[in-house]
Amino acid sequence: MIVFETILAMLAVGVLMLGLARRWHLPYPVLLALVGIAIALAPFHVKFPIEPSLVLALFVAPVLLDAAYDTSLRDLKRNWGAVVSLALIAVGLTTAAVTLVVHWLVPTIPWAAAIAIGAIVAPPDAVAATTVLRDVKLPHRVAVILRNEALLNDASTLLIYRLALAAVASGGGVGAEVIAPAFLLSLVGSVVAGLVLAFAVGSITRRIEDAPSSIIFQFVSTFGVWVAAEWLGMSPILTIVIYAMTLARLPSAYQTARLRIPSFAVWETAVVVLNILAFLLIGLELGPVIAAAPADELGRWTIVGAAVLAGVIGVRLVWTLAAAFWSRWQIKRSGAPRIDGTTLPDWRTGLIVGWAGTRGIVTIATALALPADFPERGMLLFCAFAVTLGTLVIQGLTLRPLVMALHLEEADPVEREIRQARIATAEAGLAIVAGDTTPSGAILREELAFERRVAQEASEGDGRPTPPGKALRAKALAARRTRLLELRRDGTIGDDAFHVVEEELDLADLAVATRT
Repeated sequence: MIVFETILAMLAVGVLMLGLARRWHLPYPVLLALVGIAIALAPFHVKFPIEPSLVLALFVAPVLLDAAYDTSLRDLKRNWGAVVSLALIAVGLTTAAVTLVVHWLVPTIPWAAAIAIGAIVAPPDAVAATTVLRDVKLPHRVAVILRNEALLNDASTLLIYRLALAAVASGGGVGAEVIAPAFLLSLVGSVVAGLVLAFAVGSITRRIEDAPSSIIFQFVSTFGVWVAAEWLGMSPILTIVIYAMTLARLPSAYQTARLRIPSFAVWETAVVVLNILAFLLIGLELGPVIAAAPADELGRWTIVGAAVLAGVIGVRLVWTLAAAFWSRWQIKRSGAPRIDGTTLPDWRTGLIVGWAGTRGIVTIATALALPADFPERGMLLFCAFAVTLGTLVIQGLTLRPLVMALHLEEADPVEREIRQARIATAEAGLAIVAGDTTPSGAILREELAFERRVAQEASEGDGRPTPPGKALRAKALAARRTRLLELRRDGTIGDDAFHVVEEELDLADLAVATRT
């Protein structure tokens, strides 16, 4: 019962933190990290046994799939240079810098263990960064880079992490003769496996017609892909990324609105729940470690943690600023046209990308996944949490004011593309009803023509159509819902009939609500 009660308590605390985050306009991972440190320093400790080998699959697979599913391949292709430089070079430099710092401050730690902590703290977290920037309007290119780098840097750092764990377990080092074949196998094999599994799962997805079965199958297939990749010796991270990006674009796997709306809601909830559990679990894990550590050990851990945090922030900032100046110089020299009216990279964009390197659930999960007998495990857990907490508090709380102070202005290509899509889809609908002479056809033609005209004439905003009768429709729906509740209350209709009509009104209400 203690495990069940602990989970309930953690979720209750998480809901409270979400509410406070919305009220105070703060990123919720910051509050979760603060609660995690409070749990670690609490005078009581709760044992929460969790298998280290399960941690990565449980916490990383759903979060990564959710991010990869929404990734734009077109935008990723247009910005591949910046994304790859962050995912490979910046992460590689961060891992190397942290490795050297840890080994310099703790000479007795094996090199492989120092590399492992470097890989743990190197990748920024997409969920943390996007949560911080949810209400901030960024230049489109910067937003694309921040969203997409996490998909690739997780794959690169977790490959290094796994090789370091294998080296520690074997008592040896990590050499090129080990890394090169493993990297090639992971890269090529994971891409192939992700493609094959996406087509296989997609062929099954289209045959599922009810929401509960569809959502359950999505989670089963997600964890199944992870397990299959591990069993085949591939990178489960890269396999999940390729799988999700492919599945999102398969016509055979495209869901109906009736399945898609509840599915998206469940996945959004799952990502939040996993963040809550991960941040609070690290507090439960750290508590006994801190309590058992001598005072001089805690002092040493604090020094190492602070040095690693400074290295993580500093290396990324130096790289992003240098990359921004280099990109600006190259674009000017080549005279290459800029896409969608984007501005040239400069020190401001480099500073924002560098300062947005907050760590989150991936760092926490990989730290928790360290085996119990790993060298200096207590110190490494402490460092991982120090980096996560430090980046969330220092960078997470100052990123929004920084973006607003820099006054980055850029035409938003997304708004233009939304208008373009609305015009095209309205014209497609008009073509279907053009020859219909019924009253219903005339009404539909009028609505579609109105939507097309609003989108065409929009000069500011996204051109979302607001029908003149929207307020009247909303009032009518409210009256119908009130009457429906009265019919159930006085016994005129039963609950079976009530829920059928309630669903119809809900869908109509949703349609009106989107036209604001």
